[in-house]
Amino acid sequence: MRLLVLLLTVAGLAVSGGSAALRADDTEITVFGAASLTNALTAIAEQYESDTGVSVRLSFASSSTLARQIESGAPAHIYGSAAEQWMDYLQQRDLIEGESRISPIGNRLVLIAPRDSDTADVTIDSDLDLALLLGSDGRLAVGDPVHVPAGIYAQQALQFLGLWHEAEPRLARAENVRSALALVELGEAPLGIVYETDAALSDKVRIVGVFPEESHAPVTYPFAIVADAATPQVEELFAYMTGAPGLAIFGRYGFSTR
Repeated sequence: MRLLVLLLTVAGLAVSGGSAALRADDTEITVFGAASLTNALTAIAEQYESDTGVSVRLSFASSSTLARQIESGAPAHIYGSAAEQWMDYLQQRDLIEGESRISPIGNRLVLIAPRDSDTADVTIDSDLDLALLLGSDGRLAVGDPVHVPAGIYAQQALQFLGLWHEAEPRLARAENVRSALALVELGEAPLGIVYETDAALSDKVRIVGVFPEESHAPVTYPFAIVADAATPQVEELFAYMTGAPGLAIFGRYGFSTR
């Protein structure tokens, strides 16, 4: 098995200038994926390698980090974002093949607590008493709303419900949604806001509430081929990932499919 999975760091893959695409004769396809896609994309890549023998390299980080890496010339063939805005960012700069863009899966935003917490299930609405749930010095773990999609959705939801003013000073801002999940898993935060699929993967947290769909923009995941990276092999993997085989795997990991 040749699958290589990396946690991308800004320093580690920074490339100055030039095209983001690899040479057309490269035999390894590189996919940049939002952190919340880690488990599902890994399963898809493993299945694809088993079926075809084509090597797939995966790098995961926040959608914003990945988009900026592509803008800087990082070697990627396919990009999967957790928010439309970061795909828009690349498309506006002609850094993706616009006709390939598709948003085949979605997710839900949930409130989590440590599994052994005595926090009761709650209805998330404008009457939610966050201060009571967090306690005197507890913090709310979220992806940083400045750039992390899960954090941006969280801010939208809290603002919609009139809870942002109360919540903002108590945020524990994480570099991506998986880091926010880890803060709750480790008991460093009594509550966190993550995607439903992330919570479902952990046996150390439980969902105590689901945010109303109308409280935030739809959680959709756009995928696209990076500009100048469209080779027959790349197009075949992209079709597999965003078509029936990939969607079946995404569905098993709890993503909604269209």
